[in-house]
Amino acid sequence: MSNFKKNDESFTCTNCKNFVEPLGYTSRDHCNKCLCSVHVDIVPGDRQNTCKGLLFPVDIETSGKKGYVIVYKCQKCGEIHRNKSAQDDDFDAILNIMKNKFR
Repeated sequence: MSNFKKNDESFTCTNCKNFVEPLGYTSRDHCNKCLCSVHVDIVPGDRQNTCKGLLFPVDIETSGKKGYVIVYKCQKCGEIHRNKSAQDDDFDAILNIMKNKFR
């Protein structure tokens, strides 16, 4: 993506209060424990979105090229976003989201 801005900083998760370390290989944008994020980007990594709503994971898609893709819904504005999972994401959390889709 030509507009991508690398922004790999640590943060404390708004949802579960887990301290999240930088990834080291791309921009960190979600908690590796609960997978939640905050609606802060317009262009990935820019941190310019004023919404600041909680992005809650509602689905997991699989892609041969990207692996697991987390589908988010903003709890404030309702927008849907997708983002590739990170290497250190809690795999049980990914599986739980996939299981809940079939309930």
